[in-house]
Order: sequence, then C-alpha cells, then structure tokens
Amino acid sequence: MDPEPFEVGHAVREAINILSSSRNGVQISEALGTIKCYLGGTENQAPLKEREEFTRVHFSAFLRGLVSILSPDWIELLTSDQQKELWDSFFLEGPADQVFLVLLDSIISTGPGFRLMKVISILEQFLQTGGMSALMWEVCHQQAQAGLPTFQETLLNKVVCLPDHLCNKLQGNNLPIFFPQNYFPLLATEIIQVLQRISDSLRGGLDCSISFVSQVLGKVCVHGRREEILNVLVPRLMDLTKVDCIWQRICWRLVECVPDRWIEAVVCGFIQKAPGADVLSRLLGNLVVKNKKAQFVVTQKLLLLQYSCVTAVLQNLLGYLALDSLRRSLLIKVLKELLETWGSSSAVKHSPVEQQLYVSKAILICLSHLKEPEIESNGQELLTSMMGGMKCHLDSNLPRIRRLGMIVAESISSRITTDGSCLKFQYEDDDETRELKSLQQTARLQLPVTDLPNAGRNDSPSATPKAVSKPSGNPHPAAPAVPEEGSDLELDSDDDLIPYDMSEDKELKKMKVPVYIRDCIEVLTGSEDMDKWEATMKVLESLIRRNSATTREVSMELAKVLLHLEEKTYIEGFVELRKRALVAVTITDPVPVVQYLTSQFYSLNYSLCQRMDILDVLALAAQELSQPQASGKNNPRSTQSPCIQTVLGSDSSQNWRRIVDERIKSKTRRLAKGQSVVEPACGPNKFSSLAGHFFFPLIQNFDRPLVTFDLLGDDHLVLGRLAHTLAILMYFAIHTVAAAAMGKSLLEFVWALRFHTDSYVRQGLLSAVSSILLSIPSERLLEDMTDEFLETQSWLADVAEKDPDGDCRRLAWQNLLLMENLLKKLRSVPS
Repeated sequence: MDPEPFEVGHAVREAINILSSSRNGVQISEALGTIKCYLGGTENQAPLKEREEFTRVHFSAFLRGLVSILSPDWIELLTSDQQKELWDSFFLEGPADQVFLVLLDSIISTGPGFRLMKVISILEQFLQTGGMSALMWEVCHQQAQAGLPTFQETLLNKVVCLPDHLCNKLQGNNLPIFFPQNYFPLLATEIIQVLQRISDSLRGGLDCSISFVSQVLGKVCVHGRREEILNVLVPRLMDLTKVDCIWQRICWRLVECVPDRWIEAVVCGFIQKAPGADVLSRLLGNLVVKNKKAQFVVTQKLLLLQYSCVTAVLQNLLGYLALDSLRRSLLIKVLKELLETWGSSSAVKHSPVEQQLYVSKAILICLSHLKEPEIESNGQELLTSMMGGMKCHLDSNLPRIRRLGMIVAESISSRITTDGSCLKFQYEDDDETRELKSLQQTARLQLPVTDLPNAGRNDSPSATPKAVSKPSGNPHPAAPAVPEEGSDLELDSDDDLIPYDMSEDKELKKMKVPVYIRDCIEVLTGSEDMDKWEATMKVLESLIRRNSATTREVSMELAKVLLHLEEKTYIEGFVELRKRALVAVTITDPVPVVQYLTSQFYSLNYSLCQRMDILDVLALAAQELSQPQASGKNNPRSTQSPCIQTVLGSDSSQNWRRIVDERIKSKTRRLAKGQSVVEPACGPNKFSSLAGHFFFPLIQNFDRPLVTFDLLGDDHLVLGRLAHTLAILMYFAIHTVAAAAMGKSLLEFVWALRFHTDSYVRQGLLSAVSSILLSIPSERLLEDMTDEFLETQSWLADVAEKDPDGDCRRLAWQNLLLMENLLKKLRSVPS
C-alpha cells in the first residue's frame, strides 16, 4: 500500500478525534491548522499529491465531521478570528461542489438548534462569496475530464432545488437569499461569471465544457423559474455578444447543450425576452437547423399548436427565421403549413377565433419577409391556398372570421399579382384591422416585446365582401397615391380654387309626397320617377302607423311589395326604411301578415337575405307588440325601450347578457329616498295572444330541405339567425298561455341541434335556453320538463368546459347559473 494516502487518512482521523474529544482551544486550533495544510493556500502547505488525495478522498468526510461536533460550547473554544480562518475557511475555500452537498445534506438532516443555524449561516456566506460560480466551474472541468455523471446529476438537482429544500426546512424562518425571487437572479449572475471564465479559458487555448451550465439553465427554466433567471441572463448576454464572436459561440453552445427534454422552456424564454429578431438571431444562432426538438418548438408548437404569444414575440420568432439563409427554408415551410391551417374548413369551424387571429397574424408577418424570387417560385401554391382559405372564411357566419379571411386574402393577392390588379374587400376599419395591416409592412421594424397588441374586438357584421380590381399592383393598398412631380394630375389640380358659396341656394323643384297608402303601393310597384320613389320610402312607415284602418285593407299586398322590393336608386338607410315599414305593417295587422311572412320563410325562390329580413321583422314586431302602451294607438317604438339588435354579429352573447341583465333589473326591488320614480305606461301585452302565430310556423319545418334552401346543410347562417329569433320570441312570450308549449318545442329544437359544428348556431341555441329559463315559470319547467331540464343541464356543463368558442362557454355558464338560481328558489319555497 502506498504510505502517503495512509498518512493523509491517518492525519484526518487523528484530527477528528482531537476535535471531538478535546476541550482545549490550542489543541483544536492546531488540529485544524494541520488539516488546512492539505487544503492549500498556506505557507507550509502539504505536497501537491497529498493535497489532491485529501480533496478527492477525505474532504467531504472531514466536513461532515466538523458539522457533527458543532455545538455552542465547542465553538466558544475558538476566537472569532480562528473561527473565520480555520473553521469557516474549510467551507468557503474548499472544493465548492463537495462543500455545497455537505452543507445542504446537513441542513436537511439536522434538527432545529444552534448547529442548523450555523450551517445555514455558512451556506449564506457560500452563496454571497461566489460559491455557485466556483461550483459550476469545477463541474465544467470535471465534464471536460469525463467526471462522474451520477455525482453531477445529484449536484444539478441540489443546485436547482435549493430554494425548495430551504423553504421546506425553515418555513417561516427562511432567509431572503434563499427566496426564489432572490436566489435565481443570483444564480444567473453566477452563470455569467462561469461563462466569463470559460471565455478566458478558450482565449488561452484551453478546452472547457459548458454542458453543466446548460443543464442548470434548462432545469431552472423547466421548473417554472424562467422569468427570474432569464430577466438577468438575457440582457447580459445581449451586451456581451454585440461585438465579440467568441461570446456569440459561447451563447450558441449554452443553448445547444441544453438537453432535449428541457430545450422547449429555454427556447421559448429566449424568444419572449429578446427585444428583436436580430438579437434573437445573435443569441440562438442556427439552433433550429441543428436541433430537431428546437425546430419543432419554433416551427410547429409556438405557431400551430398554441396561440399564447403576443404579436411582438411572433414577429421576433418569424423574423429570426428570415434573417439567415439557412433558416429561410424553414420560413417558407412555416408559411405553407400556416396557410394549410388557415384554409382548413374544419379549423375555421372548430378552432377559437383567437387562434385564427393568431394564425392570420403569423401569415401576414411571413408574407412581409418573403423576397421576390421566393414569391415567384411559390406563387401558384400561394394562390391555391388563398382561394381555398378565402372561401372557407367567407362562408363563416362570424363577421370577425370573414374579415380575417378578407385581410389575409388581400395581402396574399397583393404579393403574388404581377398584372396590376389584386383583391380588395370592403370591411369595417378598427384597431384589429389596422394592426393586421401594419404587420404587412413591419418586416424591418421589429416591435419591442413590451408593446403588447390591442385586444381584438368583435366588429359589426355589416362588412360585406366585394372583390374589385385595383388600378395598381402596390402591395400596400392603404398608402395614399401621391402624384409624381410634374405630372398632368398635378397640373390639373384645382385644390387652390376657392369653392363657390352655395349656402343660399334653394331647391328649384318641390316633390309632392304621397299621402295615401294605395298611392304608395302604386309608386313602389310602377313609378319610374326616382325622386317620388325615394320620397315614398321615407314617409311610408309614418303613413302606415297613422292610417291603421286603411293599412289593414291592403296589408297583405303591402307586405308582399315590401318583401320583394329592391332598391332602384341610392337611398341612405334603404334597408332600414324597408324593414321599419314591414314592421309597421306587421304591427297594424299582425295575424295575416305574420302568417304570410312565416309561410314565405320556407318557400322556394327567396334569397338568404330576404329570409333573414323576415326573421328580423318578426323579432322587432314581437318586441313592439310585447311593450305595454298607455294609449290604444300603435305608437312608434319608444327610443327609451330596450332594443333588439336584429343583425346579430359574432358577439351575440353580449346582446343576450344585456337582455338578461334588464330582466334581472326589472325583477329587483330597490328602496330609495328622494323623488319618486315615474311609473312606466301600463297596458295590455298584445303579443300574448299572438305568440303562437309568430313562433310555431317558424320552428316546425326547419329540418325539411328545399331545392334552394337547406337549413341543416350549407345555409347555417340562416339557421343561426333562426335560433336567435326563436330565442327572442320565447323571451317576449313570458306570462303568455303558449309559453310552456313554446318552451317545450324550443327545447326539442335545441336538443336536435346541440352538436352543430357552427359556433354562431350554438350561440343561438344557448340564447334560446336562456329565454326558456327566463320566460317559463320554474314550477312548470321542473314539473313538465324534468328529464329535459336535467339533460340540458348536463349538456351545458359539457359546453362550458369543452366548447372551443368563448362566447358559447360564457353563455353556457350563464345558463348554469340561471338553473342553479331556479333550483335554489324552489327549495326555499315551503311545501
């Protein structure tokens, strides 16, 4: 046996015996000094071979022995200087990896008392004096020399989970340095120190492994502490990699060496923290080309499998792919996959609107980065994708989805057309639209991550597609045309001319307005005088309401004329004028007109627009008839009364939430002092006896397809409007004799269509359930429809949890709350 290891081991055992048995401070200090010679750093240090043997074989055991003999009486045998020079120095100057494990294991296994607090104090000093950077540097050398993987794995777990161990052990007595919000920024600073030593080592021509540092970074990020560590690490790496190619290589290797099981958390963190695509490219290099897992995360998961990134992060990600020739092939691949998703009818029907907005943004950003040769080589494929995707979006019932399709189609068309014409649609311009259009022009202007986009808002459904040819192939149609200098357009400009004052001019011709209903019918059906035709449209509603007796004589003829009436000349608000006149006719002579309108809804040779006009007229007429009136006259609808929004858009749940709130408010009794509130006008509810005429003809034939009309097929827009209209009619049928029968039929209607694939239809069905719960007395609801009630409750719970549409989920939760309130109300009633 080699005598030297025996001598080192014998000296360590002898020192431990003296330290544990002696109560003489001089002997203890001499024993500690003898062992410190093997640690190095003293004048009379032991030979190198003995020092290596001590640190490799005996150091951890010696530290555990020091901790085990620690007590208040024993520590008092040393002066404060001796404690720092001899006792503390073993923990602060020895091999950092062994010191860290001994300290942490001692803390975990030691009960409350002096020894525990002393060890915690030493661990605090270890962290404050750069112990973690020394630890990671030692492990990096061990990895370069093929160190023990089991030991390194144990050390990795202890380093990352240190706050958890200390929190579990100390609980309310924990020190601030061990809090996660303090520990992980400190760890990030220590990582920078290690990387600096690695940089110096590489400049000196020495090899060094970075793998352990990468493992620490990956494990911290995957444990949910990404924010704390990257908030410090990314800004420092940004500064260090600006002009130093060695630091760039170190940063690339730092991320490349992260194990695949943790790479997603690290890559996502860098993408979110980088303030621009150029910075991200500098930090990650060509990671997505070298690492298949990172490539999957960047090109698939962040773009197609989730939609949580804000717009600025999305710009960083796609800009990163566009900044290097090796990565541009991935940009083209990503664009094709995004367009495939965008053009999928199943995705348009079943994915949330927020995800479709996210995909649309990604497509627009990708298009902004494409170069002309790339567009030429992929133009035919882009055109095919545009045509298929545009059809899927324009077929949607939701105005917001249609508008997304229009904007993306416009952008693709503007990039691929070379003959000077491209698609142009008409739609409402709002914050979301402006943001989407700006993405087409921001390939070189990366927004900072802190600039969050405006939340998308639902727009009015009035936007209708209208493809026209543009006079130029400018890819940015929103930019105003500026005449070239010296052009004829500039010479012919009359902007400098002073307009002639026409404020005193008077109309030369006074149009004679019709005063009889029959004259109006004659003008609308046969007159070629456009001025007279326009004047008739503007006065028709008031004439109908003033001459109710005459209107009843010609109500059927007038209803037919109005239903088939087409605009002969431009009149502002023509559709609204015609609809109000139809409502006035329906109010004046309800039974025959309602029978006519409901019969025509399922007749042949009507356009979808006419069928939806019928539904709007019935809903508005039901609302007006249900309102109590002080006089016996058919007064126009009060502007103070709640108004039904007949053209229901993508956010119809908001309208129904308002209706429900009004119903709750009307049923709430409030006590207040002050001026008494004027009671509203009272009178009979005319809709009470007419509800059946409105409701049952509409609901009885919905499942019978016609040659030109199929509610259960392609005409789901009208089906959704029908569901909303039936819900409105049910709502205004409260306290009527037919309410229970209407509710039962409507519930069967809902049950037959509850799994419809279109979200707008499902919103209408859920609105119908709200109307049933609000309009039918709870006793009748539970007695006559117990089974249906329970089945509907189970279906609503499933919708509230799993439906991809946010409005459907909100409506389902609202209905569940209404059901719960009904049950509570019944339980509170004494039997």
